[in-house]
Amino acid sequence: MSLLIGVLNVILIFTSLFLVVVVLMQRASSDGGMGSAMGGGSMESTFGAETNSVLSGATIKAAIVFFVISFVLYLAHIYQANHHDADDSKLPTISVPAAATPAPAPLTAPSVSTGPVPVTTGSSASPGPQPQTPAPVEQKTP
Repeated sequence: MSLLIGVLNVILIFTSLFLVVVVLMQRASSDGGMGSAMGGGSMESTFGAETNSVLSGATIKAAIVFFVISFVLYLAHIYQANHHDADDSKLPTISVPAAATPAPAPLTAPSVSTGPVPVTTGSSASPGPQPQTPAPVEQKTP
């Protein structure tokens, strides 16, 4: 739609310039003014005795084209404004990305093992007390 509006704006500018030039080239009714300065006399040799009717016809046609294009541009801008507001009236939705780093694990108390502790023999480098084996208990039989 904006491409069509741009093309119509260019056509409207050229039509406006053409309309200004054609109006300035016409002779005034008193045979003076800008018409004679812009080449009104040479127009008679080009178009003959019908110069005024040719320039008047070109002025009328350029004015019709000017007003039609202006009205179409007006309607195009209204159409674009109505549809543009409907699309942009909503607030944008922003999604938050997931956390890139994982959360640290919670600290827990060290577990206490209730099983036997391995014993290394012959090494004096092992710290702590060595476990003792229980003495055998004698049972009396009646």
